[in-house]
Amino acid sequence: MKKTLIALSLGMALAAPAAWAQTTTLEQRMQLLEQRLLAAETRAQKAESEIRQLKQTQQPVSQAAPPDTPAIAVVSATPSEESRNNVAAPTLKLSGFGDLKLYGDVEFNMDAESRKGSLISDRDNDNEKWDINGRILLGIDGYRNLNNGHFAGFTAQPLADMTGSMNLDDAAFFFGRENDWKIKIGRFEAFDMFPLNQDTFVEHSGDTASDLYDDGHGYIYMMKEARGRSDSGGNFLLSKQLDNWYFELNTLIENGSSLFVDSTYHGRELVNDKNVVYLRPVISWTQDALSLSAAMESNVVNNAYGYYDQQGKWVDQSQRTGYGAVMTWNGLKNDPENGVVLNLSTAYLDASGEKDFSTGINALWKRFELGYIYAHNKIEQFDQNSLVGCEDDCWISDTGTYDIHTLHASYQIPNIMDMKNFNIYLGTYWSWLNEKGGNEEAQDRYGARVRFKYFF
Repeated sequence: MKKTLIALSLGMALAAPAAWAQTTTLEQRMQLLEQRLLAAETRAQKAESEIRQLKQTQQPVSQAAPPDTPAIAVVSATPSEESRNNVAAPTLKLSGFGDLKLYGDVEFNMDAESRKGSLISDRDNDNEKWDINGRILLGIDGYRNLNNGHFAGFTAQPLADMTGSMNLDDAAFFFGRENDWKIKIGRFEAFDMFPLNQDTFVEHSGDTASDLYDDGHGYIYMMKEARGRSDSGGNFLLSKQLDNWYFELNTLIENGSSLFVDSTYHGRELVNDKNVVYLRPVISWTQDALSLSAAMESNVVNNAYGYYDQQGKWVDQSQRTGYGAVMTWNGLKNDPENGVVLNLSTAYLDASGEKDFSTGINALWKRFELGYIYAHNKIEQFDQNSLVGCEDDCWISDTGTYDIHTLHASYQIPNIMDMKNFNIYLGTYWSWLNEKGGNEEAQDRYGARVRFKYFF
């Protein structure tokens, strides 16, 4: 009996380690299998995340971020053979603060003009003009709007012209609330109070530009003295939209004598003492195709520029106040093919030693435009003794009244080579000036232009 118990005890003692070892091995195997399953699940999640990121990278632009949340927009083009060697595909990264727009247009002209003679300033005394001119505009606009209607943005429009120089069209920053109010600061043009419609080529017998006063050569006043886009100052504009009504107040601060070519006015050289501040309020009402607008512009700074008389006394020449009104019928809103665009404008300037009145009418139908402008200048002061920069080349060299008539026309040839962004414009004008009650012989000029216009 004792031997039997001893044998059983020894057998159990020898079998227990083997059984324990077998149990431990199974548990370890189960743990190892569980670890492998977890590792496989982790790899699958990582692979799914990489596939999702790759799809997002291949989209043209990333999804818009919620307001006030910075984001990264990624743009990816079809990779070239060289770019495939890169670690990552080439991308364009944006800040995510709103939209960015790149655009531009090409505008090149072929001009032919008649003899200018004494009607044009000394700066351009060609007998006849055959010319090719133009520029390329590159525009960059940024815009951001929020869910509550607030918005902000900017615009920058550098110009590259054929003379090899770089200029600037608009450069402005703006902000406000959609369909409500807006503030705009920088270089730009405010509301147009004398629209010329499809103004491909409009020159005048008298002045080479409708927004610069060229002493002795007549003046076509068009409510543009305080409109903006000045080379010597900047604009600050407030505007408000209220149903069919639009209100605008533009403030232009600049060197006031820059309005006059060579800083001469009525035969005298101007001395600039301080900058001018023009205020230009506009009110406009629009109903369907009809719009009516009225405005005024006035310098509110006294003694900004002037001259010293023979006794050494200062004479202020900076008081200039203008008034204007315009009616527009835009039938293209309801009928893009056969609609008529009609503009009727009038403007009056009360300035130091001078009163100017202008009126114009033009119509556009089936891409053909025809217009007429009449200007009446009443010169109340003119110093023939000084006659700075004028001499024998001035048509207006004394006090009196002068009339300027201008006819202009243009035609658009659209979709050149079936390209909707490529048009050709044909333009022409005929303008003449005469002295009322004096020299009845009219001094005229005329010209024609072919304009190539390409948008991109």
